[in-house]
Amino acid sequence: MKLMAGVLVAAAAAAQSWTLQQSGTTASLRGVSAVSATVVWASGSNGTFLKTTDGGATWKSGRVDGAADADFRAVRAFDEQNAFLLSIGSGEKSRVYKTSDGGTRWSLLYTNPDPKGFFDAIAFWDALHGIILGDPVNGHFMILTTADGGVTWKHEKGPFAMANEGAYAASNSCLVVRGAREAWFGTGGARVFHSTDGGATWSAAKAPMDHEGASAGIFSLAFSEGRRGVAVGGDYKKTGDAAGNAAVTLDVGKSWSAPVTPPAGYRSAVAFVADRKMWVAVGTSGSDVSLDDGKTWKQFDRGDYNAVTFFSGEAGWAVGPKGAIARFTP
Repeated sequence: MKLMAGVLVAAAAAAQSWTLQQSGTTASLRGVSAVSATVVWASGSNGTFLKTTDGGATWKSGRVDGAADADFRAVRAFDEQNAFLLSIGSGEKSRVYKTSDGGTRWSLLYTNPDPKGFFDAIAFWDALHGIILGDPVNGHFMILTTADGGVTWKHEKGPFAMANEGAYAASNSCLVVRGAREAWFGTGGARVFHSTDGGATWSAAKAPMDHEGASAGIFSLAFSEGRRGVAVGGDYKKTGDAAGNAAVTLDVGKSWSAPVTPPAGYRSAVAFVADRKMWVAVGTSGSDVSLDDGKTWKQFDRGDYNAVTFFSGEAGWAVGPKGAIARFTP
């Protein structure tokens, strides 16, 4: 029976694939947000954003007026009309925009006032309540929260950072939220911070992942509806090295262990697909799937993707360099 179960898992893993779609842009894409099986937003370099309303059969790309220099590493959408963009960079290059008319017009909601600040990711519990993670300023991670849909942002007292510890603005998934007030973020120091009160206070746990040097650490987190979670990353300069690229937790991030077989190489993003109880990780040297809560992984694609999003097991997308967008084929 155990042998048969293993065969079935391997067969299911081998069935996955990505199907390329025509994005209409050559921008480097790092943000993607699926709000339904048909409506998906994406974002990237040179002030670029994209949207599809037909599941990716056609994509419409555009640029935010006055933001040609913006690197939109993050997009968080709620429907066909409403979405947020977050640009990264030192000081005032880190900004938040919002559209309420499907991308025709974008409003600049917030500009980072601290020249030492650098935004990494943005997430929302609902349309009103959101959170921004930024690299440390004066020894503490920058945490901003909003309770009015991004109109105003409150500076929380972020947790203490170790020397040279920051976060990675690689896929807008080093920060994740769940429920009404729960949040996690991962760092280059291979630490996972957890908040249960909307970002006001944080606890930290160490993960057994590569964090030697400025190009290594945790790049992405994902959690199930229960207590299980997966962290992926590694060293993006060591694309073929699988050592220290992933960790799993069974207690909502209080403790972490290495998987039996890690993803095959550096990974920049991971997502949990609830209706299939499946985890999908993407990176510069391919994509992997786990059907046993991150214990073992099977590579199913060798394409280069930066970020991944799923609405369901039948509707998932990955984005990458040179305008790459692909739809998941189960």
